[in-house]
Amino acid sequence: MSKDPFRTRDHVADFDDIVADIVTRSAETRATLPMSADIAYGEGEGERLDLFFPPGARRDLPVHIFIHGGYWRMFSRSDYSYVANTVTEAGAIAVIVDYALMPEFRMAAIVDQIRRAKQWVLDNIVAHGGDPARLSVSGHSAGAHLATFLFEKTPMPSGIGAALLLGGLYDLKPLQTSFLQPLIGITDEEATAFTPMTRWHDPETAATILVGDQETSPFHQQAADFGKRLRAQGHLVRDLRLNDRNHMNSVRDLGISGTQAGDCLMAMIEGNGQPSPP
Repeated sequence: MSKDPFRTRDHVADFDDIVADIVTRSAETRATLPMSADIAYGEGEGERLDLFFPPGARRDLPVHIFIHGGYWRMFSRSDYSYVANTVTEAGAIAVIVDYALMPEFRMAAIVDQIRRAKQWVLDNIVAHGGDPARLSVSGHSAGAHLATFLFEKTPMPSGIGAALLLGGLYDLKPLQTSFLQPLIGITDEEATAFTPMTRWHDPETAATILVGDQETSPFHQQAADFGKRLRAQGHLVRDLRLNDRNHMNSVRDLGISGTQAGDCLMAMIEGNGQPSPP
């Protein structure tokens, strides 16, 4: 029987070791970086975020939102605190966002939560020393999918200068025949309504689309297709294949300077709205 290309455990032999490592790194981050923890951006389940700060005075700092993955059904913001290491090293405030999980909550509710988390940042980050006009976002896997809803094209500018999308899911239809279907049951309506490939995005947002070279073929195809879609909508897009990286060690790298993914994230933040340079 062939392995499901979307089931990460089938393709990352040290999946559990990497997860344990990122959880340990996240605990160390919470113990060492200045932070404001467990801030409510709403009243519902999972509607919390953590802020992490670079050292020094906090005034008019760039702000970066990170959205974790886990196929919309697992992990939490506390598992991904370590991403704040590279964000704060780049001189920005890190906003690590939580959201409610499937299948108890459906896609529409989760997308609404992520949008409201962004709105909380726009409305409140000045009080924490951030500049809402210098806002960027990143996400991994399902988090990359959710991040796309923060820079959609609307009558008002999205306010997102740059987005880094790592190992993302931009077409939900194939997931309906994957191992996920009995677990979260993506409906036809959800696949149609919440597939980024069919939506319009704010061309003022520069995008960096990353995929590990050891990812399975659907991740490579979806990254290529979504990059093409964004270019057709007028975005400045950079595509990058990460050397010797899979679905899990690539996101671990996001919080480690000196790695491809970590340095891309830092360069994007320091570039103030430009995609990561080569």
